[in-house]
Amino acid sequence: MQSEPGSRSQVFQHQYTEEFVDRWDELIGWESRRKSENGFFQHILANYGVHRVLDIACGTGYHTITLSQSGFDVTGADGSPRMVARSRQNAKELGLGKIQFFEAEWSRLSEVFFDAGQFDAIICLGNAFTHLFEERERIHLLEQVYSLLKPGGIAVIDQRNYDTMLDRGVSSKHAYYYLGETVDVHPTSITGDAVEISCDYADGETHHLTVFPLRQDYLTGLLGQAGFGEAVRYGDFQRDYERYAPDFIVQVARKPEQGG
Repeated sequence: MQSEPGSRSQVFQHQYTEEFVDRWDELIGWESRRKSENGFFQHILANYGVHRVLDIACGTGYHTITLSQSGFDVTGADGSPRMVARSRQNAKELGLGKIQFFEAEWSRLSEVFFDAGQFDAIICLGNAFTHLFEERERIHLLEQVYSLLKPGGIAVIDQRNYDTMLDRGVSSKHAYYYLGETVDVHPTSITGDAVEISCDYADGETHHLTVFPLRQDYLTGLLGQAGFGEAVRYGDFQRDYERYAPDFIVQVARKPEQGG
């Protein structure tokens, strides 16, 4: 996502250093993550009849690659050139070198993928949407996502459960995300307009991320404002959940069949 000079949404470009990207897969823990998800996203996509997917925050390629392995036609994109390079490398090493990956800032997503209505699903996972600090940037991105989806297509967005952080303090089971065994991920500062996250590796190396604490209802409202139908929420991959219990929230919103 490219924002105007000085925007806090550009911070990620500086925080995703070459050294951090080199250790991102260690943070994710691919096999543990695959087990924790237990086919959740494949199930969601299949239920909506999805075939063609755009992953707009592909990182080092985890979801782009695993969904491709499950038979979906997935294109990966990320605003970090380092992440895109690592995604291509990971795909090649797994014999999936034909997967397409693009460097795509979120403000110009529709310039990179310019044909409206070409995707059945657009996913934004790994807490990535919270890298946007300005409401106008969030609205602009969701409007582009809406435009690029076919009528009846879905947007899938996940986030940390910031309602819990803001209202009740830090609590995490570390059971579903950031499953690397050599990394401790925890917030070091929480305010109403920014959360500082520290990723501490066992060898003493530390990297930081700065994100915006989106509330569940706020994101649902933004999706409706962009034209989507009512969002379906999941807490730690369960449809029924108590608001403050899950570590992560996934929202699935559908573009109306007669949408423009």
